[in-house]
Amino acid sequence: MRVTDLSLLDFRNYRGAEVSFAPGLNLVIGRNGQGKTNLVEAIAYFASLDSHRVSGDAALIRAGCETAVVRMRIAARDREVLLEVQLNRGRPNRAQVNRNGVKPRELMRWFSTVVFAPEDLSIVRGDPSRRRSFLDEAVVARNPAFAGVLSDFERVLRQRTSLLKSARGSGSRTALDATLGVWDDQLVEHGTRIMVARRRLVRELAAPLRESYSALVREDHGPLASVTESVYEVLGQGSVSRETSTGAVAGPGSDVSRETLAADYRAALEAVRGREFERAVTLVGPHRDDLSLELNGLPVKGYASHGESWSFALALRLALARLLREESPAGDPVLILDDVFAELDARRRSRLMDAVAGFEQVIVTAAVEDDVPADFGWRRIRIKGGAVVGADADPDSAAGGSLDGAADGVVGGALGGVTGSGATRAGVAEGSEGVDIEAEVEP
Repeated sequence: MRVTDLSLLDFRNYRGAEVSFAPGLNLVIGRNGQGKTNLVEAIAYFASLDSHRVSGDAALIRAGCETAVVRMRIAARDREVLLEVQLNRGRPNRAQVNRNGVKPRELMRWFSTVVFAPEDLSIVRGDPSRRRSFLDEAVVARNPAFAGVLSDFERVLRQRTSLLKSARGSGSRTALDATLGVWDDQLVEHGTRIMVARRRLVRELAAPLRESYSALVREDHGPLASVTESVYEVLGQGSVSRETSTGAVAGPGSDVSRETLAADYRAALEAVRGREFERAVTLVGPHRDDLSLELNGLPVKGYASHGESWSFALALRLALARLLREESPAGDPVLILDDVFAELDARRRSRLMDAVAGFEQVIVTAAVEDDVPADFGWRRIRIKGGAVVGADADPDSAAGGSLDGAADGVVGGALGGVTGSGATRAGVAEGSEGVDIEAEVEP
């Protein structure tokens, strides 16, 4: 899979811009604050409906504007698909796939990317919430439909916590017990699915994590990731690393059924019911879990050096990219390395490039061109002041083309044509199989 063309209208600091990308290695160059990260942020948005830099869409719309439009043409399995999203202040966003209106969430089925960014260091050094986000982003990357499960869990969690606060305010635990069971049922249903998906992800990241870390440092430091679940901490069983650890050998007890997890979840909720009433907080569930990361048997956080921490964070991203590559029928995910090379020494820069160069398309941003290893065949795109001011010749320019009419795209439906696509909202049209990147992973 690869991006062929991108068009921006009133996105971040771009009043309007169009740029084409080549297969293989693309280097986006620009001084800090000129808009190079904004460019790749727009690309990545189609895979997650989220920014890797900020929460919420308001910051993505250019100051003084009410709407931003991003249009992107992708190529996968020798077919092309045109994706478009309109970001709106104060009203729902709108989306299209090949000029057919779809729910914005449908965009995630068509495009896959893995973003490496300076913020990734917080995965290994930051709070548990950042590691939970990594797990959930990875699960959704494997199966975009799982975003609905996460959304449902968050909705139930908010409503259940609101009930706890109301009960504490009234001082009536009897009323709480009478109604909390309904929310417990939904919390357990959605939460158990999240726990199962996270366990499976961590287990299947095992081999690619070891391989990726070794490729970056050329040493066997025994990188290990395991899920620590609040359910089993409450029940006195501590970490479930024996069952879900990326470094463990699956044994007879390693595959715990969803029914067993659900029963344990309910037991944990019962065990903390009194404390939940006193604190008005939901104390057990995926929202309280963590991803434990170790090198040579020691926690990365607090023990690993700066370089080791960076290598572990990069290895996690690279491991996910390799896993998606194996699973996706639409080809490799697009790799985005956003200003990462400035954080690495020359040796790690070279090894990272060696590790990613074989992917179908890699897009790198850099403020200083010398930070990026030169002995690769780069296509350079230069950014200044929210505009594309120069680019090397595109070897596939005949296959791409201008994405004209961006301003009218979602609003008026006048999108530019897509050569040889024929894909529709369902991803299948007469004479075409369409392209759907959703992995065959049970939510």
